[in-house]
Amino acid sequence: MEEAVVVTPGEVLGTTSDVKAGRGAYAAPHNDTVYASLTGFRRILPPSLDSSDQRPTVEVTGHKAHGPVPQPGSVVIARVTKVMARTASADIMCVGSKSVREKFTGIIRQQDVRATEIDKVEMHLCFHPGDIVRAHVLSLGDARAYFLSTAKNELGVVSAESIAGATMVPVSWTEMQCPLTGQIEQRKVAKAAS
Repeated sequence: MEEAVVVTPGEVLGTTSDVKAGRGAYAAPHNDTVYASLTGFRRILPPSLDSSDQRPTVEVTGHKAHGPVPQPGSVVIARVTKVMARTASADIMCVGSKSVREKFTGIIRQQDVRATEIDKVEMHLCFHPGDIVRAHVLSLGDARAYFLSTAKNELGVVSAESIAGATMVPVSWTEMQCPLTGQIEQRKVAKAAS
C-alpha cells in the first residue's frame, strides 16, 4: 500500500506520457502536465488489463466533505451573478444531480452561448443576474473559473425571475413570459426535459 500523499490545487502529479488524469486532476495540453485540481490524497490506479491504454490513472480524493467537483464534460446548474458585454459569470451550484460544497465560478463566453449566429449574440438578451442556467463544462478556464457552454438545445436558462418577482414561463427558444404581468423578456432558454 502506497503512502498517502497530500496534494493541493496546481501541484504537478506527472506528465501525460506517464499517467492519465482521473478525478480531481486535469491535463494541461500546452505542456502535457497533469495537475491536481483540489486538495486531497493522491492515488495511482493501475490500468485495467483489457485497456489499450496501459498508463496508470492518477486521481486526487479528498475526504467526504469535499463534495463533487466540476470536470470538463460534466453538466452543471449555476446561478448567473454578473452579465457583461462578452461574458456572463455564474456560481456553480450543482454538478450533475449533486450540490457542491465549495465555491466554483463559471464563465459563459459570448462564443459559447449558442451553436449558431455566434457573432450576433448579445449577452444581456440571453442572461440576467439571478437566472438559473444548465450548462456544460468546457474546461478549467482562467483565474480558477470554469468555462461553461450553453450551446445545445437542452442547455441555457432553466429558471428566471421577472421584474415583478414571479418565476417566468418559457414561450420560445429566446423568450420567457411573466405570468403576472404578461411581459416578455429575452433569454437563451433551455429545452425542458421531457
